[in-house]
Formats: sequence, structure tokens, C-alpha cells
Amino acid sequence: MPNPLKILPASVDIGSNSTILLIADFEKDDSGKEILLPKIQKVEICRLGEDIYNAQKISKARLEELSRILSSFRSTAHALGAEIKACAMTEAARKAENGEELMAAVEKALWIKPRIISGEEEAAYTFRAVEEWHGKDIVTVDIGGGSTEVSDGKKAVSVPIGSLFLFKKMGVIPGPEYKKWEKEVLKGNPLRPYAKKPIYLVGGTATALAMVFLNQPEFNFKAIEGLEMNLEDLEKVITKISNVSKELRGSMPGLEKGRSDVIICGLFWLRSLLSRLHAESFRISTAGLRFGLLYPEKQEPNQGI
Repeated sequence: MPNPLKILPASVDIGSNSTILLIADFEKDDSGKEILLPKIQKVEICRLGEDIYNAQKISKARLEELSRILSSFRSTAHALGAEIKACAMTEAARKAENGEELMAAVEKALWIKPRIISGEEEAAYTFRAVEEWHGKDIVTVDIGGGSTEVSDGKKAVSVPIGSLFLFKKMGVIPGPEYKKWEKEVLKGNPLRPYAKKPIYLVGGTATALAMVFLNQPEFNFKAIEGLEMNLEDLEKVITKISNVSKELRGSMPGLEKGRSDVIICGLFWLRSLLSRLHAESFRISTAGLRFGLLYPEKQEPNQGI
């Protein structure tokens, strides 16, 4: 029987496109290992990255909307007997000229001091989360709204490109200029060290892709977690969502909450990354930064003298 007095850990991930609340709990798997499993997850589209793209700072209106979202998250967590242990902000916050104002607004709404983390830290937290479920010998690819992080657990690269960034730059469906742009951005192939390894795709693009592919109207992490897809599957989804009207696209599974206009750009970018990684297939993971924030830091083994 669950302990009604147990305080569940919670975290908040404030990204460039969306803001996510996770309420979770540590449970033992079949081998007896304690893993973190989600109990409640709430996603709100906030699009901080749109302000950064347009003006390099978060507008007053966007700060007010974010504060409303975060106050709602705090109320939800407290009502369910959870405590928000950590809050991290990523690419939009890293670039915001009014970062201190953003930090103050978040702290006031959540009652916890947030952190603006580097791309490398973001990659490390994400890898840790996926590693706990799927093992070490993998590569994580986290496509966010404003940046993409790739990690194998030993090293990481953060590229300031994401689905929202591409949408603002190229519109809903990238045109012929995309190939030239892609070649320039990935010049020298910074992803070469991560090539030819099992890939786990993480982030909003990953979840939306899986839900469209499975035609799954409701988010269910058990149905999505570990889903394997190949390049042909990816192409079919790109074609499917590109060939319908804006209205119909917005009603597709996984695209209802403001992802319908950025998803095609995210999938174009994914296709480019997979090409550079020489990957024929990949798996979807619903883990990510918000999970990694709740795991205790790994203890380095004592070095004998």
C-alpha cells in the first residue's frame, strides 16, 4: 500500500518552447533497482524562445504567462503532496538579456530558486535519465525548441538549433534553402564522435513524432517509451503531416497543444542529425532533463593510494 504521508519529488523544466512539471516516485523494478517513474506530467507551451528570436529578451507579457503556468504547477504539486525539488531553464534563459528578471519571476511563482544550466549540463541530465531506464551504451539526442543536445554519457555537444528556432527562421515547412543552411550549420560534422551507436530521441519532437506514428490520442509513456522507428517511418510521418491543412495538422495526436506549427521543422532537423550520425533507426524515450534533475548525483568510486 502506498504511504499517504510520503512526499513525492517533483521538478520543472522551463524550455524554449514548453514548460513541464514532473511529479514522480522511485520504485523498484524486477531486478530490485530503484528507478524514477512518472506519476503526473503537465506540459504547457510558453514559447520563451520566440521572444529571444525576436528581441533577445523575455517580454513582460511572456513573463506574466510563465508566472501563471508555474503558479498552477506549484498548486498542483502541493495539492498532490509533492515537493518541487528542482527547476532548470535552458536555451532561452541562457540567451535572455533579462535573465535576472526571468529568474526572479520563476522563483516568485515556484517558491524555489531556479537554475540556468549550460547545454552540456542539460545533455548530462538527459543522458542520466535515459541511462537509468535503458543502459549506458547509447547516445541521447534531445531536440528542444531552442537547442539540441547529443551525449554518450562521457562527452556532449550542444547545438543552438531547435524546432522553434527553425520555425521562426524558415516557417512551417522548410523550403529549398534548408539544405544549404543544414550543410553550413553542421559543417565539420560535430556529431561524428557519436555516430553508429544506438540512439534514443528525447524531447517534445520525439513525443509528438511517436504519438502521430502510433495514432495515439492520449500521452501514455508506457506505450511510447522505447518505441523503435526507422528512417522510412520518419519519412512517412513527415509526408503525412506536411500534406494536410493547418487545421487538420493541429488536431492530430500529439500536435494539439501548440506543436503543429513547429513539428515539421523538428522532424527535418531530426532527419539531418540521423544522417550525420549514420543511423538507420532510433528509439523514443520520454525521459529527459526533468527526470535527470531528480536523480542524486553519482558518487565517484574512491581511488586507492
